[in-house]
Amino acid sequence: MSIKSLGYMGFAVKDVSAWRSFLTKKVGLMEVAGSDESAQYRMDSRSWRIAVQKGASDDLAFAGYEVANPAALQEMTERLRNAGIQVETGNAELAGRRGVMELISFQDPFGMPLEIYYGATDVFERPFVSSAGVTGFVTGEQGAGHYFYVVPSLDEGLAFYTGVLGFQMSDVIDIAMGPDLTVRGYFLHCNGRHHTLAIAAAPMPKRMHHFMLQALTLDDVGHACDRLDGMDDKTTDSNLRLPTNVDRTASCLTTTIGRHVNDHMLSFYSETPSGFELEFGWGAREVDDRSWVMTRHNRTAMWGHKSLRNKA
Repeated sequence: MSIKSLGYMGFAVKDVSAWRSFLTKKVGLMEVAGSDESAQYRMDSRSWRIAVQKGASDDLAFAGYEVANPAALQEMTERLRNAGIQVETGNAELAGRRGVMELISFQDPFGMPLEIYYGATDVFERPFVSSAGVTGFVTGEQGAGHYFYVVPSLDEGLAFYTGVLGFQMSDVIDIAMGPDLTVRGYFLHCNGRHHTLAIAAAPMPKRMHHFMLQALTLDDVGHACDRLDGMDDKTTDSNLRLPTNVDRTASCLTTTIGRHVNDHMLSFYSETPSGFELEFGWGAREVDDRSWVMTRHNRTAMWGHKSLRNKA
């Protein structure tokens, strides 16, 4: 028994209002509860997948991983305690707020709050309706998506997430972050999604580099790219002329559309109101542990994903 998927993510943010606008008007999630202090969002039949709450860090605040049943949760509890991890159990109030039957909470070696749970709430009677017309997101057995996590020690991170939590390695990328700096990113899976978690030791100010949401269609990616570029409501005189009334400073995009070398995701990146990035993608290949072999790559993209930062 092991972790099945990434069930949900929560962010501590300075500007909840900006995030509410970003996640609904730009990303296309469905808000189910919202105020100036906190908000929750749906992307499928689950009662929620993404949460934002008032906080100073502008970073990932917690992540929840799903297991199948009470026996699997008990096994994970024992595994964590045997590894010397302090585990909190029996928090019915927190389980109620998360909408799950039971959960445990603990911290990884770097103080990152994590939760493992079973029995999440489905609301099939209230279908998911995107606030921006997205046809839907790839979830189900693959969970809510993935996130790229920056850690102080790669060895400790790999030992914990593979040795204790049971993630499997998909592949690695040697990522050139500058002319004299290359960091190795490890991409880890717990189901058919190529990676639910990626970790690297990099000189970055936040634990979160980006999180990824995978849409059902390529057109969903194109429309989202237009919305985040501030061009979804602009007009064009003809296909030979530039769009009119376009404020390029309004764009949230940080890269062009591109395709990754490892999961083959076709995606783009956008800056969130907290400064870290959102990857919005489609078309990723899946892993099959019966035939999958770990490989190494020298770059992140087959093509595209060119930086748009500091470009007007």
